[in-house]
Amino acid sequence: MPSNKVVTYQGPGKVEVQEIDYPGFELKEGPGVPPANVGRKVPHGAIVKTVATNICGSDQHMVRGRTTAPVGLVLGHEITGEVVETGPDVEFTKVGDLVSVPFNIACGRCRNCKEGKTGICENVNPERPGGAYGYVDMGGWVGGQAQYVLVPYADWNLLKFPDKDQAMEKILDLAMLTDIFPTGFHGCVTAGVKPGSTVYVAGAGPVGLAAAVSAFLLGAAVVIVGDLNKERLEQARSFGCETVDVSRGEPKDQIEEILGEPEVDCGVDAVGFEAHGHGGDSGKERPATVLNSLMEVTRAGGALGIPGLYVTGDPGAHDEAAQQGSLSIRLGLGWAKSLSFATGQCPVMRYNHYLMQAILHDRVQIAKAVDAVTIPLDQAPQGYADFDQGAASKFVLDPNGALGTRG
Repeated sequence: MPSNKVVTYQGPGKVEVQEIDYPGFELKEGPGVPPANVGRKVPHGAIVKTVATNICGSDQHMVRGRTTAPVGLVLGHEITGEVVETGPDVEFTKVGDLVSVPFNIACGRCRNCKEGKTGICENVNPERPGGAYGYVDMGGWVGGQAQYVLVPYADWNLLKFPDKDQAMEKILDLAMLTDIFPTGFHGCVTAGVKPGSTVYVAGAGPVGLAAAVSAFLLGAAVVIVGDLNKERLEQARSFGCETVDVSRGEPKDQIEEILGEPEVDCGVDAVGFEAHGHGGDSGKERPATVLNSLMEVTRAGGALGIPGLYVTGDPGAHDEAAQQGSLSIRLGLGWAKSLSFATGQCPVMRYNHYLMQAILHDRVQIAKAVDAVTIPLDQAPQGYADFDQGAASKFVLDPNGALGTRG
């Protein structure tokens, strides 16, 4: 069998490239695999040879030691690749198909999947609703920062690109379909972005930038992005966003300078539970800051899209409540303003076909917007370190040498 190099979590601040077995059509015992999933047969699966696999901010949370992820976990849930083998129950997916793999693992059979809620499938994770590749508490499915990866329920989960040559020409854009582009888009859809909207996106990391791109795609009149990182704010300005440097103080004052009023129609949280404070508190973690500020700056009757990650267990939090995922949120303010809130994983399959079409027909250049940079799999540890230091780039790993000098 071919070798299978993978990126593994080795404790807070440390990742390593190791070699594991080539995947088969069975989920085996390993780091993070629930006992009830050990030995699970996957005749409906496909083996995908990875063309591109991205480092995500959600991966970074684990690598920082801010989750209960076990040592040895194979990382990676943003996977694009070529099908090289299919199980006996696969009917429509063919060897040679170039595909995007939604980061949600979904069965297509349960009530939630049938309702389009593929982020909370009831059958892929015996411990709680929802599954994902290479992620803590998500069913133990082996991650995709690897040369090869098993994709269960292949006919349901995989999005086939219609033309391989055309797809390879736009592969860095298409690599964003697995997670950050649909996630950013979902944040905007659930925040109610429509033509003429004013939008505030908290966070200028890759998901925040993807949300800003999505807001423009949905017809927003003004998109304002807030962050502490000067380089990431510059990246947001590169495609037409207004920006707010939250180290200067509360966003509402700078929003008023831009719009003439301290409120927007729609708010998107692309930061999550490792949020820092504003102004003089910008050097300190204040996990409820973003949610509270979004409630303050979003107009009455508006909505908050919250694609930023929040967890039920954060061993690195500075207080006991936050370690359990309990935050001091001003829910009374949100209630008084009749705000709507949308949380949870993005159901990628709800959006990925349409966003693929937008890419293939040159309606959007998402890779340029997030500054996609290609690096070899062996350089993953450095990519994680650079990302952790605030690099204004989206790192795309090239496990099998298919991307060349792109990015």
